Amino acid sequence: MKRSREQAASELFAALYPRLAGWCRRLVDDDETAHEIASEAFTRLWARWTSVAEPRGFLYVTAANLVRDHWRTLERERKAVRRVTIETAVRPHAEQSDPSVRLLVQSLPERLRVPILLHYYADMPVREVSAVTGRKEGTVKADLHAARELLRAHLRRSLDHIL
Repeated sequence: MKRSREQAASELFAALYPRLAGWCRRLVDDDETAHEIASEAFTRLWARWTSVAEPRGFLYVTAANLVRDHWRTLERERKAVRRVTIETAVRPHAEQSDPSVRLLVQSLPERLRVPILLHYYADMPVREVSAVTGRKEGTVKADLHAARELLRAHLRRSLDHIL
């Protein structure tokens, strides 16, 4: 009797998921992230189920790549935090942002706020913002443009009220 695709996948998941998630846990030192990585590896396997000759090897290679991507993201975040911390320590009161600009940036929708904060405040190039957010570079550029236009319009309205 031939097993169904779903049954074979279910048996493979039951047999390999706990060990794969445990292996990822030792690499990333975080249960939630380890389970996300292991789940993503299985999702990618499922998408290629009929073309993968060695599912176990595929799962571990995929998980290893996802762990590497996770480490890279963490390193970029550490560098950004370090850069901001050093800049703050070097010039604590020298160049304080206008609180109204800070409030305007905070009021942006998250889709626009995150690229602005990463690009202008964490000094990340568009390429890095793209990698960190998982968005295409063109999308990041469009979001930065849209955010600048919103900020510009709001600042103009504020100036009109003052003058």
